[in-house]
Amino acid sequence: MSDTHANTVAFVRETQIPQSPPPATERGIVKWLRENMFSSVLNSILSLLSIFFIFMLIKDLGPWFWNSTWNAENLAECRELNSGACFAVINERWPQFFFGFYPAEERWRPVLAFLLLFPALAPVLFDKAPRALLVVTLLFPFVAYWLIWGGSIAFPLAVLLGFVLAFVIWKALAKTQPTIALIVSVLVLVLYQLVVGGAGLVENILMGILGNPEDGPALLAFEEVESRNIGGFLLTLILGITSISLALPIGILLALGRQSDLIIIKYICVGFIEFIRGVPLITLLFVANVLLAYFLPPGTTFDLILRVVIMVTAFAAAYLAEVVRGGLAALPRGQYEAADSLGLDYWQAMQLIILPQALKISIPGIVNVFIGLFKDTVLVSIISMYDPLGIVQPILADSDWNGILWELYGFVALFFFIFCYAMSQYSRYLEQKLRTDHR
Repeated sequence: MSDTHANTVAFVRETQIPQSPPPATERGIVKWLRENMFSSVLNSILSLLSIFFIFMLIKDLGPWFWNSTWNAENLAECRELNSGACFAVINERWPQFFFGFYPAEERWRPVLAFLLLFPALAPVLFDKAPRALLVVTLLFPFVAYWLIWGGSIAFPLAVLLGFVLAFVIWKALAKTQPTIALIVSVLVLVLYQLVVGGAGLVENILMGILGNPEDGPALLAFEEVESRNIGGFLLTLILGITSISLALPIGILLALGRQSDLIIIKYICVGFIEFIRGVPLITLLFVANVLLAYFLPPGTTFDLILRVVIMVTAFAAAYLAEVVRGGLAALPRGQYEAADSLGLDYWQAMQLIILPQALKISIPGIVNVFIGLFKDTVLVSIISMYDPLGIVQPILADSDWNGILWELYGFVALFFFIFCYAMSQYSRYLEQKLRTDHR
């Protein structure tokens, strides 16, 4: 054969051969099952037992849900229509579950406050949220109080003025004397709100401008709603969100105070933490309900919800202080020495170096306290407050629904599961976001 004939037969491929698909056991659902459920003999046995358990659960509970009744006048009618769950009681009593005995025509106000909660929390929970929403965050407590309890906007504005005054004083002194600035601003706030009665004076001035709702029509005023009419999930959210928001900063300050070199501050913090942690929450709630009024000046009216918030916040803050202290103790001594070598003072070191790392370590414990606190709000039913469990009791006493249990308690359990699961998922998101290792 000649060289010319060989050149005509030779072939050089100019394109890459397409990749062959992986084996069936290395792709799709088969791969997922092999890696996650049947990776070993033990895992295979546990997976099969779990599948059997889920199957039996669906087999027994499925018909109970599928044959449920949503429209009936009483339990007897439910049983006549279907043999499954009687969700008609939820359909009939849902306003009480969500709002307690809040006036029906005014329920848009707590709904609006709940919707405003999301833009208020966004800049606190997510760093990509617009920073302009911080204005909503700062104003939300006062706007929410005005919407839920009603009355004139003069009182929330008067209280807000006290916080603005304390912030201005703290800002003026913080650059040179941060510790003194914190103490002075707190003292100014206490003097303004309690001793001088500044909130009352400013409220009277503002009512002179806006009008007093008790004397007739007034600007920016709603119908007042008494605290005893607030109940259900609304009460749980008020107690849970308020106590969680206040307990974290107070707990951090208590943890720092417990490690302080100032003997008086240290022992005050130690005494507070150990006393609160050594007393059951239900005892503190009884104190809030009965005894707290004896420690106030004569004639002072102190709203029951506010008293409960104070006690629940103190309870959670004591536990959070120990969680944060654990995070501080977990940091190596070199972090404190690094802050000293940079010439940072105490507050700068805590703000820039120590606390961010300690709080990162403490995230699981902090969220665990938050979840426990949110669930513990049901204890207020012991002091005759109509939280979701407090709403269940009158329904059980109603002759039309006497004998129904699973539907009521299951509905309440679902509400708590949704919020607690959301908190745990946010905790996982935050842990993943703050991870600095590469595992």
